[in-house]
Amino acid sequence: MKFGGTSVGSADRMRAAARLTAGQKSKRPVVIVVSAMSGITDLLIETTKHAEAGDLAGRDTNIRKLEERHTQACAELLAAAKRKPVLAGIRKLVGEFERITHGMLMLNDRPPRSVDEAIAIGERLSALVMAALLNAEGTKAEAVNAAELIVTDAVFGSATPLMDQTTKKARQRLVPLFRRGVLPVVTGFNGATMDGRPTTLGRGGSDFSASILSAALGASELWIWTDVDGIMTADPRLVPDAAVLDEVTYREAAELAYNGAKVLHPRTLAPLVESQIPVWSKNSFAPEKPGTKIVREIGASRGARAVTSMAKVALVSLEPAHATLNGAQVMARALDALARANVEVLSLSSSSYRQSFCFLVRSEELERALEALESALALELAHGYLRPIDVNQEVGLLAVVGEGMQGTPGLAGRIFTAISRERINIIAIAQGSNELTIAIVVRRDGLEAAVRAVHAECGMGSGGKAKGKRQKARGKS
Repeated sequence: MKFGGTSVGSADRMRAAARLTAGQKSKRPVVIVVSAMSGITDLLIETTKHAEAGDLAGRDTNIRKLEERHTQACAELLAAAKRKPVLAGIRKLVGEFERITHGMLMLNDRPPRSVDEAIAIGERLSALVMAALLNAEGTKAEAVNAAELIVTDAVFGSATPLMDQTTKKARQRLVPLFRRGVLPVVTGFNGATMDGRPTTLGRGGSDFSASILSAALGASELWIWTDVDGIMTADPRLVPDAAVLDEVTYREAAELAYNGAKVLHPRTLAPLVESQIPVWSKNSFAPEKPGTKIVREIGASRGARAVTSMAKVALVSLEPAHATLNGAQVMARALDALARANVEVLSLSSSSYRQSFCFLVRSEELERALEALESALALELAHGYLRPIDVNQEVGLLAVVGEGMQGTPGLAGRIFTAISRERINIIAIAQGSNELTIAIVVRRDGLEAAVRAVHAECGMGSGGKAKGKRQKARGKS
């Protein structure tokens, strides 16, 4: 079971997580993976930036906030007689963070390896406090640093697990705990290279950590505890009648996560597919609700299942200035440069004659993307073989996802028509050959209206589900 930042974000939420954990532990062996308390990772990153800029006062203020937040949680959760070793552990971990950021302060730099080591402190603090709480409430538990378990490559900031080595280390470390009846409380988000250098797994990496360990340990299922009721047909903040999906496939969940849905980390499901370990997305604030089950396949083809969106994106366009320039080679070199810079391409669309193409990246990765492209294509840009790189930051991505879309004639036309009715211009379209996802780029100021229009047109909401059930009942009668 993985508990996200809001699910361990306060003393009350930690108590709730401990109750959920103890309830399952009484039935079967359990591993829990914990995120940093909500807001802590951002605080740690901000602190490293203060250190890099030489801002000693800003760094020290944040370090005090870090210690005070966890000390306060400890005071609220534990009786005075049981606080001493936990408070000592908090001070030790905060001291580690202070040491790492002191090095950044001296260098006026934030080396990626040091950043990974620094920001993993948030999860280590959560695991320390959660394990102490479980022990205090009668469930034997031990905090475990995932750097002891998850072996990764050396891509700092977005590492990939080496599953054979991870499986061996995870079983060696955790199976003896199971045999002694001890519940492991594992840090999310982090791992280490073969030679022990700390790494992190990228945005939302605690989901990925739990998935990796589920596969390594042969878990019967994985539960992801968040602050929403499950995977929904759309963001309920944008679409009031968005409904919770009872079941989705691995591929649907992965596509939704990749295209902006915040329920799962995009890479979460990859380790689980081969072993077909089911995943539950559940709400720790309302554990009585069933949530969404993620499985290999579901029965009937159902067309579009959900629509998701991303606002913080940028559209980058490359166009050869002369037809003599091989556009395919330019595209290949551009994509290679982006891959080496660890920039994720969210969607890609190309034309034919001039072989111009455009692709979407996250706004936070735009600067890195442009540096990589300008370096890789410097000669063509300098001599005018390529037009200047065009960037449009006033765009948003809308993605419609569903395993059954391939068997639904006219669906794409209906989606485009629904968007056009709102007088929203479609800037770019990308669709894979399997028709699992239709990605559409529109102006950012029309994104929310486009999401609502598509959601209504495809009958995804609670009203649409009720209508479908009535039609099905009439058909049976």
